[in-house]
Amino acid sequence: MGWIIFILATIGWHIGIYGMFKKAGIEPWKAFIPFYNTWCIVEKTGLKKVWFWLQFIPIAGQFITIWIIIIFVMHFGQFTFLQHAAVVFVPFIYLPYVGFSKDIRWGGKDVMRHYKKSASREWVDAAVFAVVAATLIRTFIFEAYTIPTESMEKTLLINDFLFVSKMSYGARLPSTPISFPFVHNTMPLSPTTPSYLTWVQLPYKRLPGYTSIKRNDVVVFNVPAADTIINDVNHGSKELYYDVLRIEFNGDRDALKATYPILVHPYDKTDNYIKRCVGMPGDKIQVKAGILYVNDQPAYVSPSSQIDYNVPANGKPISSAYLNEQLNINVSDGLSDLQPDSGCIVINMTPGEKEKVDKFLNVKSTIALYRITGNINNDISQHTFPYDSVSNNWSRDFFGPITVPKKGATITLSPENFALYQRAITTYEHNTLEENNGSYIINGKPSNTYTFKYNYYWMMGDNRHRSQDSRFWGFVPETHIVGKASLIWFSWNSGPRWSRIFQSIQ
Repeated sequence: MGWIIFILATIGWHIGIYGMFKKAGIEPWKAFIPFYNTWCIVEKTGLKKVWFWLQFIPIAGQFITIWIIIIFVMHFGQFTFLQHAAVVFVPFIYLPYVGFSKDIRWGGKDVMRHYKKSASREWVDAAVFAVVAATLIRTFIFEAYTIPTESMEKTLLINDFLFVSKMSYGARLPSTPISFPFVHNTMPLSPTTPSYLTWVQLPYKRLPGYTSIKRNDVVVFNVPAADTIINDVNHGSKELYYDVLRIEFNGDRDALKATYPILVHPYDKTDNYIKRCVGMPGDKIQVKAGILYVNDQPAYVSPSSQIDYNVPANGKPISSAYLNEQLNINVSDGLSDLQPDSGCIVINMTPGEKEKVDKFLNVKSTIALYRITGNINNDISQHTFPYDSVSNNWSRDFFGPITVPKKGATITLSPENFALYQRAITTYEHNTLEENNGSYIINGKPSNTYTFKYNYYWMMGDNRHRSQDSRFWGFVPETHIVGKASLIWFSWNSGPRWSRIFQSIQ
């Protein structure tokens, strides 16, 4: 449907320019030659030739083309804000009206001499320019982002304000271009109302970047598992649709839909997550006893990463003041898991904080808490990717091994890896895939092999026991990458965190 609208709009635009050329004394057939038609407009209206060449700047050039057309319609005596808004939003209707209406004539430079902008119009033009400029910056250069959860602590803290570089990996062109400015996927003051229209959907395309994703980069991306959400404030990407569908409704989509409001997002409008890219395309990933291994080697561990520890009290009180002031531990989270039978308290700590606690309690070592299937809260196996019999004994601390898909790599499908790669093949790469007694049909043709079109990444939070990440919803395709987290420009916790302002992200 989107492509039909796009084609009809393009035809209407050129028909309108045809009629306007005829009135302006330009040979009307020139209206149908791309770019040459705007060259004719630039010449006819007396604009400087540089404006024609500026149209070839990616993305920004589209706005320049619109501005050239607005200048053209002004030479027909069309000066009002509503008339110019019509050029922007419904040119396929308005331009044919200008081109073929008997009441509108070509005025040329004479009509422009008598035109003078009002003060209010000057303000409107300035506001429109500001919106366009800010939109271009936000889309293609950098975007501000706020840390909403503790999944990256202590590398990043709740209410750290970041700049996310869109140019680092190459700015992604909007696939859903019709959207309310300055917001992501919901309207201001209405967290369940989409901020976009899906009338036009464009294919994935990314501009060249000055670097590629590196292992251990901190990356912002559209969370893949949030393409379908339960559209209320208690769910969204906090409690994922697919988890609720699998665990509470046993796969019954109709029953879930009858219970909750459902919303399907385009991939570029799913919620943004921020994690560390620990796995690159082609990497082997495994977690053993809470330790991440990449290609069979222990992976990088950020000094500010956190895990849960069983802390023996040893008869000593562990005061809130000590934890807050000396260790900077969030008491409301850190003391949430009490095990009275063992005399231990579960505290979420960095390696450095762990050493301080060990010294304070005069113990040789606290014990890292590795959550094994069926153990504490019984909350692991039913959530871990890919939710099949092969991964039945996996948990956040005992996971894998798996291989991250790589562009151009060919896999042989089997019952052991079918669930692992099914979503990548079908949802992210838009194929049909059927399994029948160990045989596979891809796009209607029997085949037991598949070659990936995209690169994929494995994302994990530095706060390993309190992060919803790839262990729970799988691979992140390159199509979903937003940008690189580069700088903390402000931080707040009951006041500014001065030591974190203008801190680079490692």
